[in-house]
Amino acid sequence: MSGDVPTIGFLGAGQMATALARGWLSAELTSPDRVRASDPVPQARQTFTAETQARAGANNIEVLAVSELLVLAVKPQSMPSLLAEIRPHVTPRHLIVSIAAGVTLKQLADGLGAKSRLVRVMPNTPCLVGASASAYAAGETATEDDLRLVDRLLNAVGRAYRLPEHLLDAVTGLSGSGPAYVYVMIEALSDGGVRVGLPRDVATALAAQTVLGAAQMVLQTQQHPSVLKDKVTSPGGTTIAGLHALERGGIRAALIDTVEAATQRARELSRPV
Repeated sequence: MSGDVPTIGFLGAGQMATALARGWLSAELTSPDRVRASDPVPQARQTFTAETQARAGANNIEVLAVSELLVLAVKPQSMPSLLAEIRPHVTPRHLIVSIAAGVTLKQLADGLGAKSRLVRVMPNTPCLVGASASAYAAGETATEDDLRLVDRLLNAVGRAYRLPEHLLDAVTGLSGSGPAYVYVMIEALSDGGVRVGLPRDVATALAAQTVLGAAQMVLQTQQHPSVLKDKVTSPGGTTIAGLHALERGGIRAALIDTVEAATQRARELSRPV
């Protein structure tokens, strides 16, 4: 484990916080004794501790006091009250990383003070297995060292991209919510396998492995998906028959609409109430 990763505190100990903590622990970037969390919900605290071996309590200020990197992992609607609570206790040593969808850097700076070192991140839950797709945007006072640290942490559990903040809502709509879309696709492919006679467990495993393999092909070959699709599609064969059925069902429009709808919701969350 590298000693230059600061102590980490999660304010909010839900699924995303737990996934990030587990991912960083699995990557050996930190250790349970250097991770703390707080959450008002006892079950969330219990799950966080059970899955990370790190301490979790109900007091945000206690976590803030022992942490250098603070991950704000509460729901967007809970952010204003959290910022008001912790503002008097935030010091120049704290790097604040928010993973709340739709909460802007300006809203964070207004809540914590213009001098706060802020980074806004949109991760997704596959960080738990080292396969996250994340993006982040820097606040004006974040240093290059801050950004190198965030980049290192995020790339340790997947792939991360630094983007202008105005694109983070689109990231939320695509990769932030995207795992749920893919789970539906895997479930539907599995249903198709069962429909044509495969046992459920085999159908689900084949569907999941197919999605995993296809994704790896895109990332590792860096070829356009349409090129890879054409390599699988023989004239008059089974694949083109299946693709015809997908196009008849409007899969492209449905997926585009899905990302657009989630992006729009992220934008709505960022608007002042």
